[in-house]
Amino acid sequence: MSTPVAVDGSQVPTYAVFGNPIKQSKSPAIHQQFAEQFNQPLVYRALRIETDAFEDRVNAFFEQGGQGLNVTLPFKERAFALATQASERAARAEAANCLIPLTNGDIRADNTDGVGLVRDMVANQGWALAGRRALILGAGGAARGVLQPLLNEGLAQLSIANRTVEKAEILAAQFANTGSIEPVGVGLEALQGQTFDLVINATSAGLNGQMPPLPGVLLSDRCCCYDMIYGAEPTPFMRWAAAQTPWAVADGLGMLVEQAAESFYLWRGQRPETAPVIQQLRQQLDAQSTSAK
Repeated sequence: MSTPVAVDGSQVPTYAVFGNPIKQSKSPAIHQQFAEQFNQPLVYRALRIETDAFEDRVNAFFEQGGQGLNVTLPFKERAFALATQASERAARAEAANCLIPLTNGDIRADNTDGVGLVRDMVANQGWALAGRRALILGAGGAARGVLQPLLNEGLAQLSIANRTVEKAEILAAQFANTGSIEPVGVGLEALQGQTFDLVINATSAGLNGQMPPLPGVLLSDRCCCYDMIYGAEPTPFMRWAAAQTPWAVADGLGMLVEQAAESFYLWRGQRPETAPVIQQLRQQLDAQSTSAK
């Protein structure tokens, strides 16, 4: 990787996101818009990394002057293991989506997924989370990355439901004694007849056009439903949620932008405005949806 040089001869700050696959990543466009808000030059690339080359590519990226790195699937756990320092939220998640080079040559791991989710729900959607009976569907990496910030929001209860109950129970136990409430891991059959005020889909079912199983789940009058994935069309989970007449339904586009803004802040010490970026991305998705019809 060659380091870009500005017209005045100075090096242009270089960042990237590593993943596999990575073709559809919106991160370069998002960070470019962030940099334009501050009238600063910046290079941000989306790079597909072979699974057996991740650690070598990370080290080479920083040795060649890279100033910050985002990490997406399937490398978040390996990014955390590679780092020599970690934030509390990354340590709790045992996964990192943001790597920060330090002046002594160390690499610090952070996880901005959870704060991105909470900021989108609270600041952008206007949802109050305190006192809510919350349900997270799925017990994989997506759920793990957002649990700690959610537990810091004063929920009344938090259930983690998964097809394999043991996986949900293990995840709940790992986050015991980390907030004002104790999360509970349950199987899907335990959801029958339960009522929730907040339902978060942290499964990848929607990527395949599928609906996560929700046997007998009841939604309160003020229930908010959030799908952590997004697309040009509402996901099956969002369609199901809308049919239950909840108070609000949202997808994960705002979370994507908010977690990116947190990474930008960690790298550059400046917090960008997210609303215009979310709006532009939403308009692009709407245009895709219209052209496909």
